[in-house]
Amino acid sequence: MAWFRRIVTWMFVAAIVAAIVYSFRPQPLEVDWSTVSNGPLEVTVNEDGRTRIREKYIVSAPLAGQLQRVVLKPGDPVVAGSTLLATILPTNPGLLDPRSLSSAEARVKSAGAGTRRAEANAAVARAAMDSAKSILERQLRLRRGDATIDQAVEDAQMLARMRTEESRSAEFGREIAKFELELAQAALIRTKPGDESAGQEWHLDVVAPIQGKILRVFQESAAVLPAGAALMEIGDPADIELEVDVLSTDAVKVTAGAKMSIEHWGGDTVLEGRVRLVEPGAFTKVSALGVEEQRVNVIGDLVSPVPSQFGDRFRFETRIVTWRGEDVLKVPMSALFRHDQDWAVFIVDAALTAHRRVIKIGHRNADEAEVLEGLAAQDRVIIFPSDRVVEGVLLQLKAK
Repeated sequence: MAWFRRIVTWMFVAAIVAAIVYSFRPQPLEVDWSTVSNGPLEVTVNEDGRTRIREKYIVSAPLAGQLQRVVLKPGDPVVAGSTLLATILPTNPGLLDPRSLSSAEARVKSAGAGTRRAEANAAVARAAMDSAKSILERQLRLRRGDATIDQAVEDAQMLARMRTEESRSAEFGREIAKFELELAQAALIRTKPGDESAGQEWHLDVVAPIQGKILRVFQESAAVLPAGAALMEIGDPADIELEVDVLSTDAVKVTAGAKMSIEHWGGDTVLEGRVRLVEPGAFTKVSALGVEEQRVNVIGDLVSPVPSQFGDRFRFETRIVTWRGEDVLKVPMSALFRHDQDWAVFIVDAALTAHRRVIKIGHRNADEAEVLEGLAAQDRVIIFPSDRVVEGVLLQLKAK
């Protein structure tokens, strides 16, 4: 029995020694990890934006007079040339004095000149549109399945689309100029002392110059108004464009034709748009932190159908693509940290130990970065490394 007690004693002592040794053994550090892989990478400018109706028209009183109460409300549809917007009655004696007559004649001459200028602009825009469409047709004929000139075809398509929009805008301006001329001529006729309607109670009807909806009513109640007083604003809610103000340092990276993703606009889908114009002038804006920033308006068009819920000055969030790569070796931004003046990551080797490696990165966004040097596909890297992660530390990888 003595030998048995000695064996038990030695086993007990060995267990205690093993426990002490195990307690002092370095414990592996549990970390999150990810794999370096190849795939597409987009660099975007992310900002809030607003919708705006492309062409809005403020209807004003063509001459001084007594405005009757306006019955139209925001959202009411109007038809060009037929919907009655407002009625103006004469005041005594403002409408018939020589001064009003001279002003009305001057407005007719000014409106006539504006009409001629608008017609010339429309003719130039139509010629530019026809030229762009001709270029596009030639490019399509030249391609005949040759993918080497796909970029030329795409540029020609973008040019044709831009020239079509410019022609449409010029035609819209011509219609407005004609309406202003007709309105000025009507005001002149009704202010002539020898008018056939003299001695009768007459009124001036202001009708809608374009097809669309009432956006805002500036003067609803009856009042005596001077000539040029704003009455209401009208526009076509289906003719929407996108306005995004970005930092001037980001605006220099944005080009016409860049893809825009419209998110968080109130619907469940992501809408697609294209940049049409980066305005050449910047403006100063104070941020929420009180910092003055130089910002630039980026104007875009919706490629997706315009949602019926959209209106003027509606908010949305957008991502404007400034660079895209289809097969890029990329690493999560959460794995990167600064080491001296370089970027570095901690990689996980086959023995599950950490090793710091200096790398070189290229394009990056908020989530991922392009790897130019220092890593290969399928390398494992530690993400969100804490200060406990050091060179050679033993690791335990968390399950994904």
